[in-house]
Amino acid sequence: MNSKKVLEEKGALGTPPSKLPNLITFGRFLLVPIVMILLLTDAPWVGILTATLIFIAGMSDILDGYLARHWKSETNMGKLLDPLVDKTLVMAVLIMMIGLSRVHPVLVVIIVGREIFITGLRAIASSHGLVIGAKTAAKYKTTFQMIAVGGLAIHETYFGINFHLIGLLLLYISLAFSLYSAIEYVELFFKVLYERK
Repeated sequence: MNSKKVLEEKGALGTPPSKLPNLITFGRFLLVPIVMILLLTDAPWVGILTATLIFIAGMSDILDGYLARHWKSETNMGKLLDPLVDKTLVMAVLIMMIGLSRVHPVLVVIIVGREIFITGLRAIASSHGLVIGAKTAAKYKTTFQMIAVGGLAIHETYFGINFHLIGLLLLYISLAFSLYSAIEYVELFFKVLYERK
C-alpha cells in the first residue's frame, strides 16, 4: 500500500479522515485561553503574537471545512461545533478588548447578544432534529470579525498602518453582516420548521 493511499485512508496523522476535521476544530478551542492570557500581558510583542494565533485559528477553520468536504466527512457535530468555536474566540477577545478600552461595550453587547440568540435558535432547531448550517453572510461576518479582532489585538501603528482603526472599521462591517445573517437564520429556521410540520 503506497503512502498516498495510507494518507487517504487514515489521514495525515494516522487519524481516520472523518475525525480529523473535528479534531482540528477542538484544537482551535485550545487557542481561546491562550489568547486571553496573552491579552492580559503588557509586553509590546503580545499584540502581534495574539493576532498571529487568531490568524492561525482562521486558517484552521478553512482547513477543517475543506478536509470535511474533500473526504465527504461532514457531520452534524462539525456543523454545530465549527461556528461555536469561532464565536467563543471572537467573543472572548472582544470582551477582553472592553477591559483594554479598545472597543465600546455597547458594540460588544450587540455582537454577543446576536451570537447568543442564534446559538439558542440553533439549539431549538437541533431539538427538532434540524441542523442549520452557516450561511454565506454569516461566513463573511466571521471572516471580518477574525480580521477585526486581530487588528484590535495589534492595536498599534506599524508601517504607517493604524491597526486599531482598521480593526474597528472591519468590526462595524462585520456587524452589518452579523445582523443581516441573523435575519437569514430566523427566516430559514421558520421555513424549515414549517416544512417539517
